[in-house]
Amino acid sequence: MTVITKTEAEAVLRRWLRSQKYEVSKLRVLGETGVDLIARRGEETLYIEVIGYSSKGPKRARDFFEAFFRAISRLKDGAGFCIIAMPREYSRGLKKRAARYGVAWRRIGTAFPELSSWLVDCRPGACAVEVFVWNSWLE
Repeated sequence: MTVITKTEAEAVLRRWLRSQKYEVSKLRVLGETGVDLIARRGEETLYIEVIGYSSKGPKRARDFFEAFFRAISRLKDGAGFCIIAMPREYSRGLKKRAARYGVAWRRIGTAFPELSSWLVDCRPGACAVEVFVWNSWLE
């Protein structure tokens, strides 16, 4: 199973954001609190929490839900866009996760229209990101 570190995912994401003409915040040092990455382009400011992809399912779930709470906590900072960026490998389970939570997942998307999930392609040589609104994982 593929393992992708948060550092690897963030590096690809930063390259992609720069290719899209965003200015990106400096790298945080280990243990520093706050949002993982802030990207700005014109009047648009993105608050992004980044997670890696573990070979262990329970760790993936924990990382995902911790990132969710960190992302929505950025609303207190005035975030208009709260993003969870994760390796594209997460797409294998997001529809199942959304279906399992059903109405609760939908209500989260309704309650937090600023929230989205981004899938980062971390394959060697890749530099691509797919953007999804929260409820797009529901069928």
